[in-house]
Amino acid sequence: MMLDLTALADEHLAAARAHAHGRSAHVVMHDGVLRQTVIALTSGTSLDEHNAPPAASLQVLRGRVNLTAAGWTEELRSGTLRMIPKERHGLTALEDAVVLLTAVND
Repeated sequence: MMLDLTALADEHLAAARAHAHGRSAHVVMHDGVLRQTVIALTSGTSLDEHNAPPAASLQVLRGRVNLTAAGWTEELRSGTLRMIPKERHGLTALEDAVVLLTAVND
């Protein structure tokens, strides 16, 4: 399977802008324990704190986001790839943003 991440980012950012909650997400690949999800957030929109999967990374495709966990915050910009900490964490868009979440679940 091959995907155009630029086109997916455009599509989901447009959908997020059209919805009152300011979010759009879609699982783009799911193979056994591996799952990849495109998530678009409008500026100021957050994903509340939630549990981390056993292994995950976040790639910022567009915009800027804050990744938060246990009393710290880290700004991630377009082009950044970061491992997600194995603790409760949240995400807030500092501007309209699209991320690719890659997670491995047991």
